[in-house]
Amino acid sequence: MKIRTGAVFILILFLHCSFTTPTYRMAKLKYGGGGDWYANRTALPNLIEFCNKNLNTNFAEEEATVEVGSTELFNYPFVYMTGHGNVVFSDYEAVNLRKYLNGGGFLHIDDNYGLDKFVRKEMKKVFPELSFVELPVSHALYHQKYQFPGGLPKIHEHDGHRAQGFGLFWKGRLVCFYTYESDLGNGWEDYGTYPADKQESRLNALQMGANLIQYALTQ
Repeated sequence: MKIRTGAVFILILFLHCSFTTPTYRMAKLKYGGGGDWYANRTALPNLIEFCNKNLNTNFAEEEATVEVGSTELFNYPFVYMTGHGNVVFSDYEAVNLRKYLNGGGFLHIDDNYGLDKFVRKEMKKVFPELSFVELPVSHALYHQKYQFPGGLPKIHEHDGHRAQGFGLFWKGRLVCFYTYESDLGNGWEDYGTYPADKQESRLNALQMGANLIQYALTQ
């Protein structure tokens, strides 16, 4: 059977337009100390899908894994860190992470309950001169595509404390956003992963994550 030249051209054009090379890739941070850096296994793929659909971003479908001290860190505009336990940065890793953040990178630390006392100490190795400050509800991060007039949403209850979003600012730029008592990553995971999952909370988590991505890429 003969195929007309015009039909072949249209098929090639369709295939070219249908498969575009991803512009970005998100990464999950692998750190030492024994903490479960690999937690929230389905979180980033779901956030990526949501952002690509609702923000028209072009992230690769699967996240990468990157170590704190690796030169590969500089390949990712957005890096996600989570876990429940111990975190240890070597001196070299702290310097590498500082260079990444000062050079335009962005780190989201998401406390999965139990991370707080470890990560605050280790981030002091990265920025000894900086301290986490709570972002006011008026901050632009809460008012991107989606509006969060009350600030960071509470996704999982844990011990019932209010959700707080903290930032590290380097020369006026937010380089690290730390979500505490919120657990956004749990809300990004596949629905039904946790018995207390609610569709409304999951949507809030994904929309807040989309705001974070939009802000990190455009600030």
